[in-house]
Amino acid sequence: MKWNELVDSVMDAAAEYKLWSAGDAIVVAVSGGPDSVALLHVLNEISRTRMPLSLICAHVNHGFRAESKMEAELVRDLAERLEVPFELAEFDIPAYMKESGLGPQEAARNKRYRFLIDTAHRHGAAAVALAHHADDQAETVLMHLLRGSGLSGLAGMRWKRTERKMELVRPLLRMNKASLVEACRERGFRYAEDASNAQVKYKRNAVRLEVLPFLAEFNPSLSRSLTQLAEIAGAEDDYMEEAAARSFADIVRKERGKCTLESAGFAALPSALQRRLIKLILNYLSADTPEIDFPKVEAVRRGILQERTASWRLDLGGGLTCIRQYHTVCFLSSPPDGQASYSYMLSSPASRLELREINKVLTMTALERAKGLDYSGSGGRAKAWFDLDQLVFPLTIRSRLPGDTIRIMGLNGSKKVKDIYIDDKIPSAGRSRIPIVCDGHGEIIWIPGIRRSFHAAVGQDTVSVLLLSLEDLAPE
Repeated sequence: MKWNELVDSVMDAAAEYKLWSAGDAIVVAVSGGPDSVALLHVLNEISRTRMPLSLICAHVNHGFRAESKMEAELVRDLAERLEVPFELAEFDIPAYMKESGLGPQEAARNKRYRFLIDTAHRHGAAAVALAHHADDQAETVLMHLLRGSGLSGLAGMRWKRTERKMELVRPLLRMNKASLVEACRERGFRYAEDASNAQVKYKRNAVRLEVLPFLAEFNPSLSRSLTQLAEIAGAEDDYMEEAAARSFADIVRKERGKCTLESAGFAALPSALQRRLIKLILNYLSADTPEIDFPKVEAVRRGILQERTASWRLDLGGGLTCIRQYHTVCFLSSPPDGQASYSYMLSSPASRLELREINKVLTMTALERAKGLDYSGSGGRAKAWFDLDQLVFPLTIRSRLPGDTIRIMGLNGSKKVKDIYIDDKIPSAGRSRIPIVCDGHGEIIWIPGIRRSFHAAVGQDTVSVLLLSLEDLAPE
């Protein structure tokens, strides 16, 4: 590729992806290799002949190799010859690895990106320009495929993204390395060769030196195919993100530390948007949370879609919790009331369940209805009677959820469990130790020691009764 064609290609990409505007200051990350040397020369050409830009050349000495100081001097000399301001950072990455427990590449990346972004903020720059090229993109996409990836992973590295309120731009993503090396040689640009790039002990190097060449035997255009896949996937990923944002605005109610939606509105979305929406909600609640894996997202999605009205709770890690109660689904940034979370399903009318979270034991006993025995009672004891034939199984015994309501005998409508606790003057510290018993429809039928619902009341026509009793768990 001729030099003017290379400059034109970068200008086209900058216009298409809005990488910068006239007058912007840009920090250019220059390692000293042919890719970054070519990038600095291209941007310098653009700033002098095509569009006014202010460049800052930034180099990081990671302290890994004896050649590092020579490479730093090479980059300093390049910046001086181009009359571009030069910024240098020197780190002891081996020491930082011991301190942080990170691997060499991740440790180096953390220090490098922090320096580049801090430098950009200090200079009032609009962006940091990175020299990743098409071959780097192919490696990235393949590595994402190998570890298992969705559409976002297939998009690989983006032309433009934001990190710590700074734009990171990659103007060379359509250029392969061979064309950049050729440009440097034809124009007489000095550059350094990093010997560590040939060490296959690093995963990315192994993919570049062994996996890609092997696969290229089956498709000589593999690298180009992977970079095209990244462009297509990136555009479609952006479209899906916008659609998910619209769905978020339409059906999600936001409160402090909480997002709520109704299952019917969620079910009306295509499955691809459902998964996106779940991830978007979790990112909204906690930007510092690691990426939620597919099994957890799918567990939430399927739980929302299940037709049988149910109440459940799922810990998603990082303090995030998802709760369903009837047709309402809540995503919380922290567990409610700090209470122990539990939920157990009871399918058999004859069961004994130890609730070690609250040191209680629940016993279910099926009996024939006996004449003359008083089966009335509001449930204000640790025992309650139900018409076995009218109960919908399986029963669930669980911890309390926000917004719980119960339909009480003699009351027209429902009452919030929280209001019952307040009326009964139950201390807030003890409320989390009171379990909730629900039927197969998710309706609360009993709050042990507090209230019994009107469901499955024992009457004259009752044949079989179910006795539920809650007692202290005997110490071992």
